[in-house]
Amino acid sequence: MKRMLLAMGAGAMLAGCVCCNNTTDPVIGNWGAKLPYDDMSAGSLIFSRGENGEPKAFVLWRWGSPEWCSDVVIDGNAFSLRHPYGQLFRGTVSGDKMSGSVAPCDKTGKPTGEFLPFEGWRNPAIEPANTADAKLGAPIDLLKDGLDGWKAMGEGHFGWTFEGGVLSNRIKRDANGKRISGGVNLMTKRADFFDFALSYDVRVPKNSNSGVYLRGRYEIQTLDSYGKPVDRHHMAAFYGRITPKVAAEKKPGEWQHVDVTLYKRHVTVALNGVTIIDNAPVEGVTGGAIDANEFVPGPMYIQGDHSDADYRNMILRPAL
Repeated sequence: MKRMLLAMGAGAMLAGCVCCNNTTDPVIGNWGAKLPYDDMSAGSLIFSRGENGEPKAFVLWRWGSPEWCSDVVIDGNAFSLRHPYGQLFRGTVSGDKMSGSVAPCDKTGKPTGEFLPFEGWRNPAIEPANTADAKLGAPIDLLKDGLDGWKAMGEGHFGWTFEGGVLSNRIKRDANGKRISGGVNLMTKRADFFDFALSYDVRVPKNSNSGVYLRGRYEIQTLDSYGKPVDRHHMAAFYGRITPKVAAEKKPGEWQHVDVTLYKRHVTVALNGVTIIDNAPVEGVTGGAIDANEFVPGPMYIQGDHSDADYRNMILRPAL
């Protein structure tokens, strides 16, 4: 692929994302981005160099997982790369700001559509911290008011119900039980959550897929992955970014318990009483995030556009 490096003016930087700039290799670092789409516009670009100095890029484009990219070129303050989902990125950085553009491309890296501009900002380095040190406030029952405490994210089949303390999602099916379409995601009306400990019970049928988004930006996966080896996409994983240390899933149809602590850009997750992620650094948002600004409060949301799932006993205790 040819070097497609575009000189651009610096984009606007979001508040709270200031970091020292590496003046000798200014592209290297962890970047958040607002991508040029009406929904799912969150992006994340992590640039590094390998042992031999070769440029590397681990990039999240809207949904799915962050992925290692090909055709990565870094030339001074300019970069280009090809994302495996079929997107060509290119841009420049100036201090802690990034100006770029992105277009669809074919497997050779040739653009197949219009380049659209996006802006990015350098995230500060993650400071040492321990989730065990979090001092927690009074519990907040996120299901106390049933559906009255939540709202739909977008239009579509609303399959959510609340009965007997259980929040349930059912996707749309025909008379023969065949899936017609997914549903909608569900978001808390409160959007003032930052660091906290969250616990909940979840139950999924065989082959089902859902998820709980912390602060609207970090998905803790909900999936029927019983009997499978650990994977960054399986039950209670920090989706696409952190692989559980051990598999602790129960069989589909059984209630499972999840404990999550998000504190000072670190996360600990226990599944069914087993710690599967232990104080791991949080290096970026996950696919489907409401935005990529990791330094402001946000809501909780539950994924409902994939398949059926049940939730109960959803208790949040904010960090003081």
